[in-house]
Amino acid sequence: MLPKPKVYFEEVKNKNYQEIWDYQTEYQQVLAKSKREWQHQKPDLRPRQLHKLIFCEHHHVYTLGKSGSTDHLIIDQNKLDSEHIEFFKINRGGDITYHGPGQITGYPIFDLDEFTTDVHLYVRNLEEAVIRTLAEYEIISTRIKEFTGVWIIDEDITKPKRKICAIGVHLSRWITMHGFAFNVNTDLKYFDYIIPCGITDNDKTVTSLSFELGKDVEINEVKAKLKSHLKDIFAFDYENEII
Repeated sequence: MLPKPKVYFEEVKNKNYQEIWDYQTEYQQVLAKSKREWQHQKPDLRPRQLHKLIFCEHHHVYTLGKSGSTDHLIIDQNKLDSEHIEFFKINRGGDITYHGPGQITGYPIFDLDEFTTDVHLYVRNLEEAVIRTLAEYEIISTRIKEFTGVWIIDEDITKPKRKICAIGVHLSRWITMHGFAFNVNTDLKYFDYIIPCGITDNDKTVTSLSFELGKDVEINEVKAKLKSHLKDIFAFDYENEII
């Protein structure tokens, strides 16, 4: 039986979006190079990959995925400049979303050959980690079949469905990059400048953990809970975990 995958956790701070995007790409290429060098060996003889999980809080930035439309950015360059918001077209799936302070943006760089080569299950597992984290705050969340991400839906059907976590990924040779954006203490006004995820339905909006609880949350506590659930769901060990 093969040992559990090893994941190196890293929290990146004080980097702009381009720097973090480049950093992800470089590490994805590191894993791809390792895979090429050992691809003809039997699985039990190959050296195990050192996967990486990056958490960060971005400066204000909008990112537009490959299938998105620039029409879903509803402010012009002058407004972007005055609000100090960057804008990038990137290579993940999905449409437009926002990243910024108070949000946990997670970038797993995993070789799915050591997990499961099922991209849909991979995305469901990311969603599940957020769902379990929210449950620790007594918030019941779920999935919506037609839309990726994590949603809060009230029994009162007159209230809008509220997206609390967006997900968009990119894979190369089964190696992942990009990931999820989990709104914790996020300033939701920045979603007013876009059509989030390109969803125009009147019964859907965006929310945050602090909005749902009516108070700010200690974000490091949320990160710790989320890290633990990711570890359990994906069945890996942290390479740099302090016991």
